[in-house]
Amino acid sequence: MPPHAFVPIIAFIAAAGVFTMTPGLDTAMVLRCCTQGHKAGLSAALGICLGLLVWGSAAAFGLTALLAASRPAFTALKWIGAAYLFYLGVKLILRPRQALDAIANAETRTRNRGGDVRDALRRGFLNNMLNPKVGVFYATFLPQFIPAGASVAEFSLLLALIHVALSFAWLSMLVALTVPIGRFLEKPSVLRWLDRATGGVFIAFGARLALEHAE
Repeated sequence: MPPHAFVPIIAFIAAAGVFTMTPGLDTAMVLRCCTQGHKAGLSAALGICLGLLVWGSAAAFGLTALLAASRPAFTALKWIGAAYLFYLGVKLILRPRQALDAIANAETRTRNRGGDVRDALRRGFLNNMLNPKVGVFYATFLPQFIPAGASVAEFSLLLALIHVALSFAWLSMLVALTVPIGRFLEKPSVLRWLDRATGGVFIAFGARLALEHAE
């Protein structure tokens, strides 16, 4: 690593930190999964960060630059992602939960929680993997912080890993903040409101994704 690389790293941490803490689809996904327990919330955060890691690695090795340059590939992935968000949003609005999925039997409840955790991980991962704008963001954002003389691939991967770490730390903090209000989140009226509000967010982001174009 070049000796002058620490300045762009610090600048990247500041810029990526602001981007990470801006409320968006990832925040909505994690908060919704938190109603199924803190493990589900952390699993959603982990899935989201795994998606970021895949896109960041692809950007480091130039794959997302090819995606941005190929309009048919970008458009196809964009519409798949938008359709997935619409599906999640409509489902949450039309069929909000009336209560948490836990039941009285402890053994069955444990199995259900395991299912919640796996489902949250999958949803978090697909949340980013089906959004090509994440890849395009990495492909256009990371190069601005690569110092002269550094390996583009290695330094881009380092910056992507930093962003993944920042994202997981921030989302984990959100999960921790929901623990004290767990009883409030368990109320049927709150669950219905949260599911419908989250569904609206998903539909809004799906519409935004569908209307966006590759830069």
